[in-house]
Amino acid sequence: MLDAKTLYIDGAWRASSSGATFTVTDPSDGSALATAADGTAEDASAAIAAAGAAQPAWGATSIAHRAQVLRGLHAAVIAHTEELAELIAAESGKPVSEAIGEIGYGAQFISWFADQATQAFHGEHYTDPAGTTRILTSRRPVGPCLLITPWNFPLAMVTRKLAPALAAGCTSVLKPAEQTPLTAIRLIELLNEQDVPPGVVNVVTTTQAREVSAAVFASPALRKVSFTGSTAIGGELLRNSSHRVVSTSMELGGNAPFLVFDDAAPDVVDGAIVAKLRNGGQSCIAANRFLVHDIVADEFTEKLVGAFSRMRVGTGRAVGTDVGPLIDSRAVEKVSAMVEQAVDAGARVAYRAEVPAGQGSFYPPTVLIDAPLNSPVYRDEVFGPVATVTRFTDEHHAVELANDTQAGLAAYVFSADLSRALRVAAALDFGIVGVNRGFVSTAAAPFGGTKTSGLGREGGLHGLEEYLETQYLSLPVDSPIV
Repeated sequence: MLDAKTLYIDGAWRASSSGATFTVTDPSDGSALATAADGTAEDASAAIAAAGAAQPAWGATSIAHRAQVLRGLHAAVIAHTEELAELIAAESGKPVSEAIGEIGYGAQFISWFADQATQAFHGEHYTDPAGTTRILTSRRPVGPCLLITPWNFPLAMVTRKLAPALAAGCTSVLKPAEQTPLTAIRLIELLNEQDVPPGVVNVVTTTQAREVSAAVFASPALRKVSFTGSTAIGGELLRNSSHRVVSTSMELGGNAPFLVFDDAAPDVVDGAIVAKLRNGGQSCIAANRFLVHDIVADEFTEKLVGAFSRMRVGTGRAVGTDVGPLIDSRAVEKVSAMVEQAVDAGARVAYRAEVPAGQGSFYPPTVLIDAPLNSPVYRDEVFGPVATVTRFTDEHHAVELANDTQAGLAAYVFSADLSRALRVAAALDFGIVGVNRGFVSTAAAPFGGTKTSGLGREGGLHGLEEYLETQYLSLPVDSPIV
């Protein structure tokens, strides 16, 4: 068990100012893993003050130095893959095999932004149309950031925010999810081995998310907030940001359609399983609604049920587990209520798995047919191992069903006709579209959505832009440029 000194503020690990703690548990069986400091508003104020004090010096460091720090962190993460995978599996319930995949994915962001840092700071020099003014632009860090990460990818969601912040020259306060703080803590320990100065990265573990966030927003030092989580909480943070005109990046909820046309390849079900059951469906880009052409709907459903039946449900750390538990009992209650409501309204259960007996927060992988289009299991983000199959009649109908949601994060299109696949993808109002593939995550791609699924992009060539701002210098046209 960890001791209660899990706050990292101004270069030192410390306990909460109140002395309060909370317990981190294994969702597979409810057992206690560690005791963490329950940070307070006072602790958060100290953390953002430290970040503000460290900003000028860190922002003035060379790009080469910041890239070197990130490359050192990347090597450390890869070297500790097994240890980090065990932590992720323990605190999130994710199968170890998936946890190893997450570490590789999370490490990509570190190396990607180490490389991008050397490319993103080039300014411009040109004259205005009248020929009287020299225009010079330069890029500089936006300033201290509040980084709020979710529990479903406890390493990758941290590196996707922290790596570009460090690369851009921004200091930060990291608030990891209360369910999964242990991976973030270990990551910061590895970062400290790279001789990062005190105050550059600060960590506040807490169960008092609103109070901690409010304290950080109260500081004039804060210049940016980056959040991954629910649309409801994202809306609150946007309202708080508006009062101070703080820059925001929001990666919010999804409701991904998975379109299967009548000429989709036989291995479409393999893509469906990846898109639906990665992390037990606890992913913002998880396929939520399987929209299948009427001609192949029965065949697809039969194959999907067969694939679901082969998934082994068990504890995250058990060898051979394909689907682990949900994060906690509240998640089980939510998913269960959504399925029960759909069944009561006429949906049919095509398959429901068995789950381990005991204390774990398991929900059986389930396939539903003909869920009403107004039912929560169809309209809302399920965040669990439940697939709904709905029929469509033609291309127009498929797009109409897919776009009938306020979410706009990810979608999937499967068709052997590439022209049709691209045409449909262009008609989908989603920030990410997988064409004939169920796995779309890579650090080299811009990740983000439309509509209520968020603002801004993480990763790709755009991810570093979120942590930079442009300064324009106006000079007389005859000024010498040295």
